[in-house]
Formats: sequence, C-alpha cells, structure tokens
Amino acid sequence: MKKMDLVSGYKGVVGLMFGNEDSNSNEDSYVERLLDCIKNGKLVEDRRNAMAELQAVVADSHSAQLAFGTMGFPVLFGVLQEREDVEMVRGAVETLLSALTPTQSKSHKNEVQPALMNADLLSRDEQNISLLLNLLSEDDFYVRYYTLQLLTALLTNSHVRLQEAILTIPRGITRLVDMLMDREVIRNEALLLLTYLTREAEEIQKILVFEGAFEKIFSIIKEEGGSDGGVVVQDCLELLNNLIRSNASNQVLLRETIGFDSIISILKLRGSTYSFSQQKTINLLCVLETIRLLINGGSEVDPAKQIEKSTNKTVLAQRNVLDHLLMLGVESQRASVAVRCAAFRCIGDLIFGHRQNLDTLASKFLGDELQLEPALNSILRIILRTSSMQEFIAADYVFKSFCEGNADGQKMLASTLIPQPLSLTHAPFEEDVNMSFGSMLLHGLALSEHDGDLETTCRAASVLSYVLKDNIQCKEKVLQIEIESPTPSLGAPEPLLHRMVKYLALAFSKKGKDGNSTNSYIQPIILKLLVTWLYNYPNAVHSFLSSRPHLTYIIELISNSDTTVCVRGLAAVLLGECVIFNKSIESGKDAFSIVDSISQKVGLTSYFQRLDEMQNSSLFSSEKPVESHNPLTKANNNSMSDVEDIEDDVEGDRKNEDHPMLAEMFDSQFVNFIKNLESSIRDGVVNIYSHPKSDVSVIPAELEQRKYEADVDYIKRLKLFLEKQCSEIQDLLNRNTILAEDLAKTSGGDSSQTEPRLSSGSERVQIEKLKRELLEASQRVDNLKNENSKLENEVSSYKTLSAKIENDLKSLSDAYSSLEQANYHLENEVKALKSSGSTSGLDIEAIKAEAKEEAQKESEAELGDLLVCLGQEQSKVEKLSARLMELGEDVDALLEGIGDDMGAAEDDDDEDDEDDK
Repeated sequence: MKKMDLVSGYKGVVGLMFGNEDSNSNEDSYVERLLDCIKNGKLVEDRRNAMAELQAVVADSHSAQLAFGTMGFPVLFGVLQEREDVEMVRGAVETLLSALTPTQSKSHKNEVQPALMNADLLSRDEQNISLLLNLLSEDDFYVRYYTLQLLTALLTNSHVRLQEAILTIPRGITRLVDMLMDREVIRNEALLLLTYLTREAEEIQKILVFEGAFEKIFSIIKEEGGSDGGVVVQDCLELLNNLIRSNASNQVLLRETIGFDSIISILKLRGSTYSFSQQKTINLLCVLETIRLLINGGSEVDPAKQIEKSTNKTVLAQRNVLDHLLMLGVESQRASVAVRCAAFRCIGDLIFGHRQNLDTLASKFLGDELQLEPALNSILRIILRTSSMQEFIAADYVFKSFCEGNADGQKMLASTLIPQPLSLTHAPFEEDVNMSFGSMLLHGLALSEHDGDLETTCRAASVLSYVLKDNIQCKEKVLQIEIESPTPSLGAPEPLLHRMVKYLALAFSKKGKDGNSTNSYIQPIILKLLVTWLYNYPNAVHSFLSSRPHLTYIIELISNSDTTVCVRGLAAVLLGECVIFNKSIESGKDAFSIVDSISQKVGLTSYFQRLDEMQNSSLFSSEKPVESHNPLTKANNNSMSDVEDIEDDVEGDRKNEDHPMLAEMFDSQFVNFIKNLESSIRDGVVNIYSHPKSDVSVIPAELEQRKYEADVDYIKRLKLFLEKQCSEIQDLLNRNTILAEDLAKTSGGDSSQTEPRLSSGSERVQIEKLKRELLEASQRVDNLKNENSKLENEVSSYKTLSAKIENDLKSLSDAYSSLEQANYHLENEVKALKSSGSTSGLDIEAIKAEAKEEAQKESEAELGDLLVCLGQEQSKVEKLSARLMELGEDVDALLEGIGDDMGAAEDDDDEDDEDDK
C-alpha cells in the first residue's frame, strides 16, 4: 500500500506537469501493455520480446520513463525475485538501468526529471537494494555488469539512501569488494561504484579497508603499469584517496600493513626520456595528492592525530620521498606545471614543523656531479625565473614552510646575504649558477635597476620576508646590507631597506603610467616585507624614518584613492609600526611626531578607516581553508592537468580590487598576524594622541599662593584665573559645536566627497588643534571638579565639627553658670551666719577664699582647654575659607549662621546670670 501511494503521488505530479495529451496517453498505454505481457504472458518468447521492447522505449522516450516509474517497478522486481529465466533477469536489470539514465531528448527547466524521480522511488525500499546486491553473485556476466552500472546510477542520483541501505545489508560491502577481483570490465565498474560510495562515508571507508581494499587497489595499480597506466590507475588512486582522506585510522592501517613503498614506487620516473602524457600527468597528480593527504593527517584538532601526522612525515622521509618530489618539482622540467606545483606543495607540507625533514632538505644537492648545487638554490632560481604564476606560488610555499619556526634555518640563509660587486649585481640570470643563495636573492632584489622589471624584485622580496620573520638577528644582519647605485659616480650605496621603499614607489608610478593593474600584487608583497621587517624591531623603524621622504610617501600612499584597499591598509599598518615600535627621542622622528603627521595630513578618522577597509576586504575577512585544493575526480582532472592554460587568467582585477594571487600569498597566518597587529596599532596611536608630548600641568602655577601675597589678593587672583579658564573652555566648546555642525553639513552630501573636503591642510590643522585644546581644557575642568568635590566634603565635615564644638561650649557655659549660682548661695549663707553670730571659731573668710580659688582653678583649666580647641579650629576655618574663596564660594554667608548661633547662646547665658543675680 505504501509503494502504491508513492506511485500514485508521482502519477499525480506527472499528470499536473504534462496534462492528458494523447501522445502521453498512448505512451502510458503502450508501456502498460508491455508490462502486462511481461507479468502475465504465457509464452516465454512473448515475455522476452516485451522486455526488449520495454527496454528500448524506456531508453529513448522521456514520457515512457515517466510512465514506467508509475507502474513498472513492481513488475520488474518480481522478475528479479523469480530468477527463472536468466535472459529475462538480464533484460529487467538493463531496463531498470535505462529508467535511471536521463534520455538524450531536451527537456524544459520546470519539467520533472524522470531519471531522478525513478531513482528516488527505487531507493525508498531497502529490499530493492538488497535484491540488487544479491544479483552480484549471479554467474551471468551481463547480469553482474548491468547491476553494477545500475547501482552506480542509483548512487549518483540518491547516494545517501544507498549508503545507508548498504551499511544495513549483511555482507553488502563484501560483495562489492569481491567484484574487484572479477573480470576486467566488471572490476572497472566496481572501482567506479566504490569510488562514489566512499565519498564522505567514514564507516564504509573503514569496512572496505578491513575487507582488504588496500591490497586489491595496489595489486590493480601494479598490474596496470603504475603511473604509466591508463584511467584504471586513476580510479584506483581516487578510491585510495577517499579511503585515507581525513581518516587517521585508515592511514595507520595503511602504514602498518601495506607500507608507503607501494605509493612511492608510483612516483618513480622510468626511462631516460621522462615522457608525460596527459593520463600520466593525471596519475601523478593523484598520487601526489595521496602523499599530501598522508602528510596532512586527519583532524587538525585531535593531538593524537597530530602525532600520526608527524609519524607519516618521518616514515615518508625515510623512504626517500623527498628525492622523488625534488625530481618532479625541480629536475623534470618536461613535467606539466600542475605536477611541479603539486610536488612543491608536498615538499612544503613534508618539512613544515619537522626538524629532521628541514635538515634533510637543507643538506640536499641537485644536478650533475660536475655542477651540483643546494636544492634550496635550485628552488629559489625557479621562483625568480619561472613564467608561471602558479609555480612561483608553489615554490614560494617551500621557503615559507622552511623558515616558519626555524630560526637556525633562517640564520643559515641570512648568513649568505653578502652584496656582490656591481658587475655581478646586474649580470643576467644565466650567470647565477655559481652564486650562493644570498647572492642570488640580492641579485633578484636589485635586478629592477638593470631592466626596470619589478616582477623579479617582488618574488625575491617575498622570500626575504620569510627569512626575516620573527628573527631579530636576521633583521639586524639584513639591515646592514647596502646596495650599490647603478651609477656609483652619481650616488653612494644605500641600505637595502631604503631600496625596497624606492621600489614600492616605482611600482606605483609604473602602474599609473601604464594605466593598468597587471602588477597590482607587487606593492602588497613589498609592503608585506616592510611590515615584517619593522615588526618589533625599533632599529628598522629608525632606519626607515631616517629618510624624510619615506614618511611623506607612505602618507600619500594611505591617502591615494587610486591604490587598492590592500595597499592602503598595509601602508597604514606600516605607519602604525613606526608609532608603536618607535624608540627615538629625536624631534620629527619620535612616536608623537608620527601621530601628529597622521593627525594633520591624513586625519585619525581616515587613518582608522583605511584599516577597517582592509579588514573588511575579501583578502582579510573571508575564512581561508587549511587545504584549498579540491579532490581530484574525473570531473576536474583535465582542468587540474592543464593548470598552465588558466594560471594567468586574472583579468578580473579591476580598480580597487586586489590581485587574485594575493589570496594564496596572504594565508590565514598572515591575516591573523595583521589583525592582532592592527589592534595594537589602534591602542598605541590613541594613547599617544590622548597624551600629547608637552603635558599640561594638572595644577598650574597660578593656583599656588605667592610669597608675601595677602589672602585677599590671592583670592581675587584665583577668581580671575577661574573666570579666564571658564571663558576659554566655553569658547572651545562653541568652536567645537560650530565645527561639528560644519562636519554634519559636509557629510550630508556624497560620502565620497567628504574625505577631500576634510583633508584640506588649513581646516585639518585647525580642527586637530582645537580638538587638542578642548581635550586639555576638559582635563583641567575634570581636575578642578574633583578638587571642588574634595573641598565640599571637607566643608561638610567642618560644619559637623563646629556644631559639636558649639554644643560643648554651651554645656561648659551651663556648668560655669551653675558654679556662679552655687557661689552666690554660699555667700548669702555666710552673710546670714555673720548676722546671726553663729560662726564661732570658723574662719569664714578663709573658707570663702578657698572655695572661690578652687572653683576658679577648675573653670580656668576648662577654659584653657577650650581656647586651645578654638584656636585649632579657627586655623582650619581660615584655611577652609581661603580654599572656598578660590572656588568662588561666599565665605561670609557660610559663617554667618555659625556666628549667630554662638551669639544667641551667649546672650542666653547673660540673661540667666542677670536673673540669678
């Protein structure tokens, strides 16, 4: 019921797309009659003839395929289940294959594709797949042959379902692997099927390896003649690559069971002519990809797989794979550019981060016995001489891998950098065979002085940047190199660093003169060298700034809209390095002077915008894959083998677009380096700009009281100073508001016109000056506000203390009044005693004097303590009054309340005394 529902659903779609035309109805009825004859026919011949007719009409007719898909599958699979008639089984499989193969007739875009529809319908039932796999055990050759073709067609159109079904069917993959040992035609079909089946199917890859796929693959390759074999060798290598691609466990099994000797033997060039047919080129590309997959290992994240990658590199090097790679990349110039490039890529991957392999390459010599030279020299010569851009990039990758994290190798190469006499410096390349590595490199750097060709200089600059990267000793060594002038009588030798800046300017002038951008990658690569050279090396910064035109030219390069986004951005990075790595104290060359030049001649907003534009460009914003090449398949092998025919197809680099070659030269490592460096540059520039060279004193001299200056005069002078500062601040705020309004009006137009209007000299200088003045005034205001806040807190604390002292005074006054009253009462009592005459024997006057004296001592002691406290507080109040006057506060108003309260308390005390008396 489920299958019939699917069929009816498809039938509804077909009816909707094609209507009920008579021709379609005739096709449907004809297919239906043939299927009925196959199912219910009485005579064997009638059934066979009907099967042959059905196969022919389904293979040729678009509508017949549609009709077959709606009703034919149950009938034909019924024939396959019976298997009574081998010829009928063969015809059924061939008919099913025709139903899954697109017809030659043209179809409209919106039409249903019957081949895809039929493949989807067939793959929905797992029993159908199981039945087809069982047919591989049939004795009939054509049944097995057509079944493999049918499975391949089904895998092409519905690979996920077929992969899942084969994994669930017992011994399904085993039957497919057994086909590799069948007759040649069936073996070849099985190779194609397994190649499609193993793409992105890790479980199937592992099962195939355990079923002995490696042994069978290498047996077929050897039987077919290795790299000199035909397309079957290519199929075997493509299947091998599928089995080990990103599959570390399969790589371990290959290394520990079969070994790598079988792979390396395919690389060996046989015979003296070294002929390279197109198929041999493709086979070599496939085996080079195999080696590169082994070198790159599995996942980059798993540390265990990193260990396996290193082990693969070691074992391959022990099997002398480096010799074969150098033979293909350097010595076999008859090989295609694609093969040479792939060999260089493998060499770079083989030595990257592997100390033993690095040393092995450094010690390799190539050439005849009479004319041996180091392998690195030979690779450098290819970089400087080749006419192929792809070959330059691939050979350049070897030096990048050699120098990365290899300080000893960098020093070894830098030690050979010795300037040659003028005659050799400008000699043609044909005479550089006996030169050292460094002499050849300097020859390439200075060659543009001879013929004006900056291409060679650009390539040599790229190699030099790897030699200098993160190596202070190499930077110091190269910084001391001086290049002779082409006419010694007219000019003295100049440092190599200055010569590279000269070439940078020359590249731009040639580009503008020619009116095209065929060399638009030269400036970025020279800038890459300069950025690498100046990074974290103040001596190089000092040398760069020692020539005043250098700074002027770099600023012009940043501001020039005719240059590419990459050039402007890298020039901005170079200028930023002159800020953050600048240790000079010489006026005009220190970090503050550079920031001041940026502020006045470019503008900080425009400068940072150049950095943003570069980061948002395709070169720096897109994710760069670790491995950029696509797996080799029959669909792309011709384009890979003919890479030299398309390597210079870079016509798409129009104005303000960067050369496509830079996408490979500026790898993810360099992009991340620039991003981190840009962040440091932003922080450094902003920090220096916000802290000018002539720092403003937080407390100006006018705030200090002069010697012998009266307090009143000091307070008046402070008021005048504050009024002046407030006036200046207000003036700056007004001017800043006007500038902001002008800027808003200016930016209201075309954004492309904003930059020129703001970049005029006088306006920019005035704006930057006002910004700096406003920043200084804002700092002073903030400091005064902080000081005022502190004084207000002190005033509050003093007010609290004064209130406490007033309470103490009041209590003391009350105590004194009580003593006076007690004394008064005692005097009255004495008078009364005198009048009554009852003072017998008592010295009334003595007692009175003693009591008065004691009371007076107590009151005097308390009054003394009180006066000391009052003196201290009076001193504090006087200082506080002075500070309040400085800040413009009305001191009299603040003290008025306190005095009134004290006066009131004293009046009350006097009144009490009078009442008591």
